[in-house]
Amino acid sequence: MEKIKKILIGTNNIGKYKELKDLLPKSIAKYSPIDFKILSPKETGVNFEQNSFIKASYFSKKTNLICLADDSGLEIDILKGAPGIYSSRWAGKKNDFNLGIKKVFKEISKIKNMEKIKKKARFICCLTLFFPSGESHTKKGIINGQIILKKRGKKGFGYDPIFLPSGYSQTFGEMDPKIKISIDHRYKAYSKLKFFF
Repeated sequence: MEKIKKILIGTNNIGKYKELKDLLPKSIAKYSPIDFKILSPKETGVNFEQNSFIKASYFSKKTNLICLADDSGLEIDILKGAPGIYSSRWAGKKNDFNLGIKKVFKEISKIKNMEKIKKKARFICCLTLFFPSGESHTKKGIINGQIILKKRGKKGFGYDPIFLPSGYSQTFGEMDPKIKISIDHRYKAYSKLKFFF
């Protein structure tokens, strides 16, 4: 199997683009939909797998490049798995995750005895690698942890400042990005596709 030499990273989210770019080998030429002035497709899937496939196939067909696209989000047990696939939508049209975090806090505050309940959560990432030939591969990565009710740290993006991964004392927002990228959901999904690169 010939190794991939160039790839389109199928996201218009700058934080996500940077994390995926940092996972890929330095020798690969990397492109973004921004380079082609392509807007993201509507995410009409009912789960992370479907949405990552929608993005990867859409961007690949638009550019005729191999595309790696992710769909990821935060599932919180006491919110019955919300925000889940709607994680970025909770952040509003401008992807302001301060809004998303406020919404998480608001929803949790409605729950009786919420101080005493352990706020188990997980980040899930589905990565799809889509080839112009129509061949595709989708893999999933999960990291478990819990939600804290006060933001900590300015690193990372999205819900990182309120997510404390199991076995660590720092949130993803406080953690050195090099450490985060070696343990998180995106890394776990990517490690299952690594042999293509």
